[in-house]
Amino acid sequence: MAFYPLQIAGLVLGFLGMVGTLATTLLPQWRVSAFVGSNIIVFERLWEGLWMNCIRQARVRLQCKFYSSLLALSPALETARALMCVAVALSLIALLIGICGMKQVQCTGSNERVRAYLLGTSGVLFILTGIFVLIPVSWTANIIIRDFYNPAIHIGQKRELGAALFLGWASTAVLFIGGALLCGFCCCNRKKQGYRYPVPGYCVPHTDKQRNNDNA
Repeated sequence: MAFYPLQIAGLVLGFLGMVGTLATTLLPQWRVSAFVGSNIIVFERLWEGLWMNCIRQARVRLQCKFYSSLLALSPALETARALMCVAVALSLIALLIGICGMKQVQCTGSNERVRAYLLGTSGVLFILTGIFVLIPVSWTANIIIRDFYNPAIHIGQKRELGAALFLGWASTAVLFIGGALLCGFCCCNRKKQGYRYPVPGYCVPHTDKQRNNDNA
């Protein structure tokens, strides 16, 4: 297996997707609320994330507080936490498997087919990670948009899309592209090996030149 830039590109994108997934999980800007009081004096901005909420008032530094009770969390928030934690773990496993599949890393000896399968497995895990990130991010965005246009909800309880959601969507796209590159490399390598090495039991027809050399 020759050194292909496709492997490096896929792993680099996978690494960037893993960093974006971790940042999306930790950032508190999932749900953002910015409102101004009627007297233009009270101004505050509220951030709500998976693990904490933060508030910043006028001339006051940012104050963050972790959620005190797990039982008080909404089912959507608990599900988002679980899926994002699984996504972080999968992206790390995918990156380690992809590194072991590189030719420069002596993890699997010189078996080229094993290396190709490792890179393909890494690509599948990166794509699966993107799915695990896409579900909670899109679900949260749908809830925010639905509540924002709901007239029954008070204006002070309405939220807007936070920066973490956009980072999650970008990380999903990067993970999909990186995983597709690694899977495409694995498929191309299998086709190349299948072309170069005939299947056992298959008789390759001899050409006239080969027959004359055999008779001589």
